[in-house]
Amino acid sequence: MNNNRDKLRALTLAALFTALTTVATLLIQIPTPTKGYVNLGDSIVNIAAWVLGPVYGAAAAGIGSAIADIVSGYVVYAPVTLVVKAAMAAASALVIRAAGKRSGSLLPRIAAAASAEVIMVVSYALFEAVLYHSASAALLGVPANAVQGALGAAVSVAVYELVIKRVPRFDKK
Repeated sequence: MNNNRDKLRALTLAALFTALTTVATLLIQIPTPTKGYVNLGDSIVNIAAWVLGPVYGAAAAGIGSAIADIVSGYVVYAPVTLVVKAAMAAASALVIRAAGKRSGSLLPRIAAAASAEVIMVVSYALFEAVLYHSASAALLGVPANAVQGALGAAVSVAVYELVIKRVPRFDKK
């Protein structure tokens, strides 16, 4: 970032994406057998990563998702959610960055979203295995988390391609 204006813009967008992540996570919550819930927050996690990059995107995704867990009464999940959602956003942004000139195309975006969702499914399975002292109990949550991941990936790619990608950029010289 070149100047204070760029930093202020990034912080403002990060705050906006933090709020959007929280709202998307709270908007629809379908409980799962392992006391978690399926939600739309992952779609914003990916979009925040693609718009803000790995650092600001990770902060917005992690903080917004953790706030949603706290507000929803899933406080035990909040610290792990903070880390997992931040890792998801960082991975998604880094996959897009690695795609370079192809980052504007559909396939890198799908790969980025898929990589983020794999991180989510595996991380929550590991956390729930520790939390419930049972691998079999943790495996109960995998299908629901996979559904959430597929939904989050599909919605994030669709919203980015249909809306975000078409928003005019005024910061380009």
